[in-house]
Amino acid sequence: MAKKKIGVAIIGSGSIATYRHAPEYAAHPNVEIIAFVDPVIERAEKLAKKYDAKAFRSHEEVLQLKNVDAVSVCTPNVYHAPITIEALKAGKHVLCEKPMATSDKEAREMIKAAEKAGKFLMIGHNQRLAPLHIKAKQLIKEGVIGKVITFKTSFCHPGPESWSIEGPTGWFFDKKKAFVGSMGDLGVHKADLLRWLLGEEIVEVAAMVDHLEKPMGDVDDNAVCILRTESGAIGTLTASWTHYPGEDNATYVYGTLGQIRIGTDPRFSVIVHLKNKEKQFYEVGALQTNEEGGQSDSGVIRAFVESILTNTPPEINGEEGRRALAIILACLKSSETKKFEKVEI
Repeated sequence: MAKKKIGVAIIGSGSIATYRHAPEYAAHPNVEIIAFVDPVIERAEKLAKKYDAKAFRSHEEVLQLKNVDAVSVCTPNVYHAPITIEALKAGKHVLCEKPMATSDKEAREMIKAAEKAGKFLMIGHNQRLAPLHIKAKQLIKEGVIGKVITFKTSFCHPGPESWSIEGPTGWFFDKKKAFVGSMGDLGVHKADLLRWLLGEEIVEVAAMVDHLEKPMGDVDDNAVCILRTESGAIGTLTASWTHYPGEDNATYVYGTLGQIRIGTDPRFSVIVHLKNKEKQFYEVGALQTNEEGGQSDSGVIRAFVESILTNTPPEINGEEGRRALAIILACLKSSETKKFEKVEI
């Protein structure tokens, strides 16, 4: 028997909706895109025309539609929590972009709303779904490099102005709408990845988070953070919007028996180099990028839809999103206090 088609509305019609959510939903055989929402109605209309859907200025009207089963929240960061909570109360499953909220309080309210509504809340942390990271996690879990001692991860590119639909005057650079800059755009991805990849929590941080170079906006464009895990491993997380040119999206994990390099080689995306001089090379695909040709399937939409179809809670649920956010909040606090800060998990 054919599976029921899930009716989806995409709230926010900017670049993340245009290049990730809309095409991935459209490619899924069990999804029908019902509506696009954007206060700049022309953006919603453009996508609605392309995907044979309807365009709306306001999400409130869309949440009343009975044929909408689920929504993607692709708005500026400050609207993630309120719109998500409204959607859950309206009986819709929600896939919310990251960072899920602007505070721990908001994140917890989102989680409670999902529990009360009996609906799924998933956060769009796609890095843990990438095949190279799945392979690396498997190798770490199997003990190939022994006990993890240190690590370092970076997510750096030239900034969102060339990719965002609004360009250099867009919400990414406005603290009132974005809450944070490079740490919300990039750092939170790596915070989620590290927790998942290492299989343990980050419990303490020290960080410098600053606006160093961008001529526009009032949010951070660079961050360098030191992290300690619950087992005592230490490492660094770097997020930057001033990586000219190209991207750095690599992760290194060092253990008692050797090391794993992830995303450092264009062909072999996972490389193991052991203490005994043995080397292992794995071709498991490259990470997505915002550059030309880098818009492959993120896996997020497929995972979200499968959760709904099978009535199985998503792995990347609200609590997972909250814990990644907690690392970012602790780093922001550390940058202000100039002290080590505990992560509120």
